Amino acid sequence: MVRRIVTGHDERGRSHVVSDDDVHAIEFGDSGGLFHIVWGRDDVAHFPDAGIQPRWRGPSPPPGGCRVTFFELPPGDDHDLDDYVMNAMAEFADPAHPGMHATPTLDFDIVLNGTVGLELEDGEVVLAPGGAVVLNGTLHRSPNRGSTTATMAVIAVGAQHDPAPPAPD
Repeated sequence: MVRRIVTGHDERGRSHVVSDDDVHAIEFGDSGGLFHIVWGRDDVAHFPDAGIQPRWRGPSPPPGGCRVTFFELPPGDDHDLDDYVMNAMAEFADPAHPGMHATPTLDFDIVLNGTVGLELEDGEVVLAPGGAVVLNGTLHRSPNRGSTTATMAVIAVGAQHDPAPPAPD
């Protein structure tokens, strides 16, 4: 379980704890993959606020929005994660390369435990606990490259994703 403490402002404008609870996991696949969605919003935050979870839609935030997620990647076969990306994130997935996807976000991925690969179009980098990646809307895939469950914290901030310039002749 992931514990989430949310703060806000009371009627006098003072800070306080609004909630302290466990974030329930969303399972993907049959091998034990889990997503813990800690927080999300589709709008720009304005303070002071009451600390109530705003409404949000979809796995990727629009510009100004954000998502905070922990995910657990079991060791072994990556098909479950690839299937999740192809189905739940189809608009961002590369159908020619299972699991590869590019969201219109600035992502901060932090490996908490285990070993995670960062596959890009030009190769792969392997990350251990404490490794952090800044993804600038790039096509990528993050498979477990170790023999134990890997856990990552992912902070995604919605960004404007402009079309790529045409290739020179």
